[in-house]
Amino acid sequence: MALVTGQRIITFYELFKDIDVTFSKELIQVTGLVTQQVHLKCASDFWPCVIYSSSFQGAKVVANVQTGIIQKLQKTNNSVNLRFCFKSSDSDTPVTFFVTARVAGHTPYGGSNEMALFTLQYTQRPPDDLIEIMGRVLEANINSAKRKNDRIVLSPEIIRKLKINAKEAAVFIQKVPRRCMLRDISFNGAKIIMLGVAKFLLNREAALRLDFDDPKESFLIPGTFVRSEDVEGRKELVALGLDFKEPVSMGYKMRLNDYLSTKVESRVDVVTETPDPT
Repeated sequence: MALVTGQRIITFYELFKDIDVTFSKELIQVTGLVTQQVHLKCASDFWPCVIYSSSFQGAKVVANVQTGIIQKLQKTNNSVNLRFCFKSSDSDTPVTFFVTARVAGHTPYGGSNEMALFTLQYTQRPPDDLIEIMGRVLEANINSAKRKNDRIVLSPEIIRKLKINAKEAAVFIQKVPRRCMLRDISFNGAKIIMLGVAKFLLNREAALRLDFDDPKESFLIPGTFVRSEDVEGRKELVALGLDFKEPVSMGYKMRLNDYLSTKVESRVDVVTETPDPT
């Protein structure tokens, strides 16, 4: 998990406290939510549940109503604790915490007589861990649009800070891997150098594989070659601009955003580029 300061957590809370985030399969993966360890605690009893969505103000969860949970809620005046559990990239021990809440209501889920969607209202600000985990996702989503033309020029030092496995990467053309060298990357594209002839590569679809460390992650990002440049003194090489196809992996967006959030706009390793009208 990236280092997040107390001030950044405060900023996350103020900016995003009312935004409800649906826990899709991709969001579960990038946040490391351990779904088997999520449950509702009501008095001394525990009920497995599925987190449908959450904000910093409340959550929606799906639970089985034939387990006696409704009757238990009536006895506790709808007071519950929602247990979150996330994998930690820094430790083998997961991050777990409870958020106190009250049940504001429930409705049948998907037309089922057994499952219901419960609306929870948090009765206090959630722990910093939840604000950090969800705040990073929300910030990355916003900045991937706002800063989509910020290119990160890849020097050995920047590669180390980004935790990219190596400057040499692979691009797949018609599913065949070709070795390439990364020149720069951004939220919506990359510039690579590879063996080839521009006229045979322009406007072709390709997929760039990027490998990261700590934690180890690989992203295969599809796109299209839209620009080319000559490589001075190397006629056998061509520099190609690859525009990524949406939607781009959230994990990749978070990697770039965590790096960019520690930088100031005047740094020479980040270049704001005006989109090519062609």
